[in-house]
Amino acid sequence: MNVLFELGGDLRVRRLGFGAMRITGPGIWGAPSDRAGALATLRRCLDLGINLIDTADSYGPHVSEGLIAEALYPYPAGLVIATKGGFRRPGPGQWTTDGRPEYLREALDGSLKRLRLERIDLYQLHRVDPAVPPEEQFRFLQQAQAAGKIRHIGLSEVGVEMIDRARKFFPVVSVQNRYNVAEREWQAVLDYCDREQIAFIPWHPIRAGAAAGSGLRQYARRWLGSQARIDRAVAHLAKRHGATSSQIMLAWLLHVSDVMLPIPGTSSVKHLEENMAAESIRLSPEEVASLK
Repeated sequence: MNVLFELGGDLRVRRLGFGAMRITGPGIWGAPSDRAGALATLRRCLDLGINLIDTADSYGPHVSEGLIAEALYPYPAGLVIATKGGFRRPGPGQWTTDGRPEYLREALDGSLKRLRLERIDLYQLHRVDPAVPPEEQFRFLQQAQAAGKIRHIGLSEVGVEMIDRARKFFPVVSVQNRYNVAEREWQAVLDYCDREQIAFIPWHPIRAGAAAGSGLRQYARRWLGSQARIDRAVAHLAKRHGATSSQIMLAWLLHVSDVMLPIPGTSSVKHLEENMAAESIRLSPEEVASLK
């Protein structure tokens, strides 16, 4: 299993990165309740050798990017900060797409300022706005890249057809879609990224909520059967490897594809360290297949 990936062909990153959404307040809104803990978690990322941190202007909004700069600036050589634009935040837990070029320009310039960067290594369109022609959104990103504000461009929550449309304007170096051991509706996109050597960044890489209070009944109705089998297989592997179920889920993602770049998020140093320990778990081909 290769633990490194060349993002865009020129940015060598460790495949297990850090997602900075959870260092904000409840509903991904406002400041974290434990600001010192959030800053400590970000700094611990560097101690652990993490060099890919994923964020977005909408996390907070603006809070996550500000905390990253506060904790890590001046940035060490080799640290890749990926951010995203294309969402407005009316309130806690609320997300509204806005892909108008004028808004994307405002979002990009805001991210550059908050992160204290002259150029963002990886800028991802958080969502393709269905109310705006995709080509207008892609053309803006193309122009921003030509202007030197963006090094590489990625997309989020897109299918193969939309990736192909975007590639007429710029090389797509990453796709960030929801994917984990239980949710694989984007498998065709992962297969495409495998063939094209495009980074696949699974958001929500650790399936959570299966045993969370009232959510359990809804989960059981939806996933009873094959998903229950996967749960049992994950638990079996966790026991065999002396690991947590979350660590097995992350290790499985790293084994499934060499273009997979999981970015588990947390605001806890302890949880961050547990997540990173998943990188040392080696699953056999039979063990990987048992979760398919």
